[in-house]
Amino acid sequence: MRSVSLIIPTLNEADTIGECIRRSRAVLQSVASVWEIIVIDSSDDETPRIAESHGARVVRSEALGYGRAYLKGFEVASGDYIVLMDGDLTYAPEDIPKLLKLLDDGADLAMGSRLRGRIHPGAMPALHRYIGNPALTWILNHLYSIRVSDAHCGLRAIRRDALKKMRLRTAGMEFASEMLVEASRRGLRIAESPIDYYPRRRGGSKLRSFSDGWRHLRFMMLYQPIPFLVAPGALVMSLGMMLTVGVLLVSRSSELRMHSLILGIMMLFIGYQTFLAGVHFSIFGATHGIASSWLAERLLSYHSLEKEILLGMAFIIAGIAIGGKVLMSWISAGFGSLAEVQSAMIAMVLSMIGIQTIFSGMLISLFLLTDGRD
Repeated sequence: MRSVSLIIPTLNEADTIGECIRRSRAVLQSVASVWEIIVIDSSDDETPRIAESHGARVVRSEALGYGRAYLKGFEVASGDYIVLMDGDLTYAPEDIPKLLKLLDDGADLAMGSRLRGRIHPGAMPALHRYIGNPALTWILNHLYSIRVSDAHCGLRAIRRDALKKMRLRTAGMEFASEMLVEASRRGLRIAESPIDYYPRRRGGSKLRSFSDGWRHLRFMMLYQPIPFLVAPGALVMSLGMMLTVGVLLVSRSSELRMHSLILGIMMLFIGYQTFLAGVHFSIFGATHGIASSWLAERLLSYHSLEKEILLGMAFIIAGIAIGGKVLMSWISAGFGSLAEVQSAMIAMVLSMIGIQTIFSGMLISLFLLTDGRD
């Protein structure tokens, strides 16, 4: 028979935690020879008292966070199979055996799927059901070669030996995505089973649609910055450079082309800043053991702060030279009107790119100092 630990994070779930534990006990008694229910609690109501009165082990967590709660639960759980479930009865404890069966059949991580199961009326907002969850699941599947239908389902189970292979560390809702990404990176088998999803009985959902969605997206950017930041940034920067150079090669007088020049410069700056952000994400992920890429490895192998400072200084010197020429022309004109707007803008572009390059190199060097590679 199985050894099962059920971990339930709670934040003011006094209305439902008693029934949740009672029903979970009945399920676990029928499917496991050894079992435990661990409540990781951050409540300021009667939740911990009620949980203890129903036989759960309550572990207090002062720090809030979906991921923090489960990481704390993993530290104290003793079962060979570890089940993760919310305490608000939006998930039915009676669906737990479906996930345990998947683990018995060889899966390392078993996921519930609300989208393939039954979502009861009022359980999931249309924004989450038809846009947010499917979109984030699609991105996760395509970036990390995962094949799940509901990446953010809160009912899941994992083998203890599989859990030990993962490096889970995120504190918030992005923990749900991190678990899948880590499972994929470690070559673990992921399986799904349709489940029911119910509305909360009292109070509104604790989920924050846009902020939680952004946390998942930000996490994916950290693991895969090239498609999110590096590639789009390089594309926009290239288009801005072509537009800027094209305007300069055609003429220096047309007001219409001046507007095109401003657009080209804006695209150049946005693209370069986005590209650098992707580089920084790559370096941060590699130096902190989160994720690595060919870009990060190349930069870590050949990075030199001195070279980046010299490159940045070259841009700045070119900008100062062009700006100095504009200044001399202005002096020669008696400080009157001057048709050197384009030259002044190019001087600004070169100087700002130089400054960005220098500070980017310094930031990368800070990452390397924490990694001991610089």
